[in-house]
Amino acid sequence: METTTKKRGIFILGVAICFAVAGLSIIVEKLIPGELLGASIIALFIGTAINSFFHPKWIQPALKFASKKILKVAIILLGASLSINTIMSVGKMTFFVMIFTFAVCFGGGYFIRKLFGLNWKLSNLISAGTGICGGSAVAAIAPVIDADDKDVAFAMSSTFLFDMVMIALYPIMGKALGMTDIAYGIWAGTSVNDTASVVASGYAFSEIAGDFATMVKLTRTIAIIPTVLVFAFISTRIKQKEMKAANNGKKVNLVKIIPWFIGGFLLLAILNSVGFIPVTASGIIKEISKFFMVTALAAIGLGTSITDFKKAGLKPMFYGITIDTLVTLTALGVIWCMGLM
Repeated sequence: METTTKKRGIFILGVAICFAVAGLSIIVEKLIPGELLGASIIALFIGTAINSFFHPKWIQPALKFASKKILKVAIILLGASLSINTIMSVGKMTFFVMIFTFAVCFGGGYFIRKLFGLNWKLSNLISAGTGICGGSAVAAIAPVIDADDKDVAFAMSSTFLFDMVMIALYPIMGKALGMTDIAYGIWAGTSVNDTASVVASGYAFSEIAGDFATMVKLTRTIAIIPTVLVFAFISTRIKQKEMKAANNGKKVNLVKIIPWFIGGFLLLAILNSVGFIPVTASGIIKEISKFFMVTALAAIGLGTSITDFKKAGLKPMFYGITIDTLVTLTALGVIWCMGLM
């Protein structure tokens, strides 16, 4: 009985540490001018820094809980900040841009990953972060394909590096190209990864461009649903083949292909769209979702060390930069072809 109580106390302490790192990261985010860094990536880096000096094995069960369970709750709550009506109106203007950028991320990524020799899980996490919505997409797809926490950390880091460069370059390039506020908003909203980076690069151009880029970014977020379902199907088929190869007679139940947390995400998005969730409540739920997401990234960071990044080498970074660059050019080309510039 005493041993069980001790284990429970250690587990609670471990989860509390994840929450503490998340809280610290949000404070640091607010102290950094211009919203240059999102709390999620700050939490990942702080966690990694801590784990690089200390390697407490006792915290591992808590990290697993925070990086898996709390993460799924965060994704569900994220749905409360989405409006199907806004998505439909903005989606009409950005549909073709998103289709082409998704094709580049996942279609082009399939061939580019072979060039860099990356495993399919890591490469697709990076592609999802680039094509959909940065850390949220990486976090949503990771549990579906049973991705390793280290792959999640590598994917987050590669998209972060590109965003830091683009925050400075996007406004300069947009003005040099003579882009309108709407065209620039579409460009930034469809090709910059993390929400904080979209906001920073959008408002650096103009207030109208910032508002529109943010709406486009939220529209991209809804693509999490079909993307997760596709990867759930792919992962299930791979497991089926592995089981057949092992001749163990087991089969994967295709009925269970839809992740339960995506159902919750979609339900809250629908409830918010029909006005069932008050605006004030929606804002509070969004903040809770963000805090839980940051907590999950803190847990992933606490389970990753700088040594792990050294072992991975520069290939994930080069892959991410390549995909990001192609997406940037593709989005720009489609916007120009549509006559929006």
